[in-house]
Amino acid sequence: MCKEELSDILMDHFNYPRNIGIIDYPNGQGCNGDLECGDYLEIYIRVENNLIEDISFLVFGCFGAIASGSMTMQLAKGKTLEEAFKISEEDIIQALGGLPEDKKSKKLMWI
Repeated sequence: MCKEELSDILMDHFNYPRNIGIIDYPNGQGCNGDLECGDYLEIYIRVENNLIEDISFLVFGCFGAIASGSMTMQLAKGKTLEEAFKISEEDIIQALGGLPEDKKSKKLMWI
């Protein structure tokens, strides 16, 4: 997949990631990856009454990691924890309008 084949949605989430940064008063935080040799992601979440009130991320990585992180946050925000846990890698890829094969094979590390 060359640049011309990247979906407009994927490029929009790469260029203008949603829910990026650190939210105020998170009651959960997690990280995954390795800053020295690959993609690294931190997620901040605030859950009230089993509902994801707010969620954000910081990412150090390629365009696929940035766009996937952005879409993941968008898909999870406002969902119950059970609904959010059901979001699959394929759901994220499909919502982005596709992802290059070499980015798919790395598995989305936060799923």
